[in-house]
Amino acid sequence: MTETGEVEGRAGPPLWWARRRDAVWDVALGGVSAVECAWEGVPFAAEAGLPTTVGVLFGFVVGATLVLRRRWPIAVVLVGIAVSPAAMGFLLAVVGMYTLASSEVPRRITATLASMSLAATFVVMYMRTRGDVEADPTLVVVLSVFVAVALTVPPVLFGLYIGARRRLMESLQERADSLERELSLLADRAEERAEWARTEERTRIAREMHDVVAHRVSLMVVHAAALEAVAVKDPARAAKNAALVGDMGRQALTELREMLGVLRAPPKPAPAPVPAPDLVPVAAVAAVAAAGAVCGVEDGPSLGELEALVGQSRAAGMAVEMLVHGEGAAYAADVEQTAFRVVQEALTNCHKHAPGARVVVRLAHRAGEVAMQVENGPCDGKSPEPGLPSGGNGLVGMRERVLGLGGVFVSGPTDAGGFKVSAVLPTA
Repeated sequence: MTETGEVEGRAGPPLWWARRRDAVWDVALGGVSAVECAWEGVPFAAEAGLPTTVGVLFGFVVGATLVLRRRWPIAVVLVGIAVSPAAMGFLLAVVGMYTLASSEVPRRITATLASMSLAATFVVMYMRTRGDVEADPTLVVVLSVFVAVALTVPPVLFGLYIGARRRLMESLQERADSLERELSLLADRAEERAEWARTEERTRIAREMHDVVAHRVSLMVVHAAALEAVAVKDPARAAKNAALVGDMGRQALTELREMLGVLRAPPKPAPAPVPAPDLVPVAAVAAVAAAGAVCGVEDGPSLGELEALVGQSRAAGMAVEMLVHGEGAAYAADVEQTAFRVVQEALTNCHKHAPGARVVVRLAHRAGEVAMQVENGPCDGKSPEPGLPSGGNGLVGMRERVLGLGGVFVSGPTDAGGFKVSAVLPTA
């Protein structure tokens, strides 16, 4: 390991090259081009009347500029065009034009430099073959055009093809990266939805357990207190209260058993989905489906059972009056269950916090909505406190139920010293 923590021999590419392989390849091409131009510098020096060393050194420097082809392709092509009268730089011209055409240089610049290179090659070939070939001038022109086109057009076309292919691959890579990010985002959102569904289901189950257990147990405690008070003085009433306690306990067990049965039942099979790419984790989909299956429970209490509910509170010694306004209709199961639970929890709170108070239950059937209200007066001061614990979740659960259906929930003390719970549920 080096001082920077990198493994020796694995340092990044030098200078402007993206990969070490590109640097090695360009240096090798530059070396071959330098040797070629240095060799061609010998006759150039003889023709120009310069020392051979100067011609070789000049050719070496010119050929070595090919190393810069990725950084400055325009400069390399211009050097190749400039030295074309000296009849040197064959490799420099071909590779330079290919690099220019495959780079991100604007096409108008590429076309201009390609035309300049084509013209320079044609002129040089024509001037050099005009006096050496004893043939028709037309043949010289055709030969010069052929050589100029052969040295210029193929590198340009091949470079354009490679550049387009490279840009296509980069575009495909970007799309693949974008798709991968989108898939990751969809997976994260699916996990969030699954966790939200699990949280909602746990909240719903806790709310149902609270409503079922709290009401039944509250009535059992009230009846047990009455049983203790009259056990010696009134055996007949004590027996009646004992029977009521037993009924309350059996009803509570029955409701709990029904809830546990629903939780343990396997979820209903979902319809076969249309084949599609795996955009979300299977575990997340399974969790959402399981939660949705449990949430879709339709068995539950309804508004038709409110009379029996009020009768149970009356049997426990509470003075309850029930008033119904309007003609009832068959509402959705979740609406009737929510309305029942609101009245049930409100009566439970009356047992806990307002012993001996007068309670009025109002139910109103209106156009497009159903309203319920449970109002109790002040305690009479004579009835003993049942000593029931309160976790403060009753009002919260009622509010969540009502707001979940798009209804309105209001609760608070009254001017008379009592407490009032009101809710309005849309039936559409």
